[in-house]
Amino acid sequence: MPETILSVPPADGLFLEDLAAGQSFRSQGRTITEADLTMFSMLSGDWNPIHSDAEFAKATPFGERLVHGVFGIAVVTGLMDQAGWFRTSAIAMLDIEGWKFALPITIGDTLTCRMDITSVRRTSKGDAGVVGRRFTLENQHGKAVQSGDIGMLVRVRTIGEGNN
Repeated sequence: MPETILSVPPADGLFLEDLAAGQSFRSQGRTITEADLTMFSMLSGDWNPIHSDAEFAKATPFGERLVHGVFGIAVVTGLMDQAGWFRTSAIAMLDIEGWKFALPITIGDTLTCRMDITSVRRTSKGDAGVVGRRFTLENQHGKAVQSGDIGMLVRVRTIGEGNN
């Protein structure tokens, strides 16, 4: 299936019936700022010099400070929320598997999130579904900086109408 770009978020989000393996969605971009790095350092308590000391970071192979790797996962969830994909249908995140940190994130990078639906199935009770999703966080150059699978439990619009 071709990639779908949702420029106008659905009013109530995507439900199980709206999803099929092979669909792809892309978020709008978000530029990472100095404030993002500082606030994440404060929240996490991680003040490693690669994040907080510009002179130290200049002497590393990267030549500049890096944004925390796990910040990328938070950006994925934020971009997904802003896109409205699961606005009222999300029940719970189930797992994170195989998360890869391919390239560093730096201040000034503009990131977008691609979500590929890998599997869709209704639960045995029929009142929810499990959705397999592969996320790729890409920078402004179209390069994948992070990727991995995040399973999710999603509401159905109509209970008891067979399995997807």
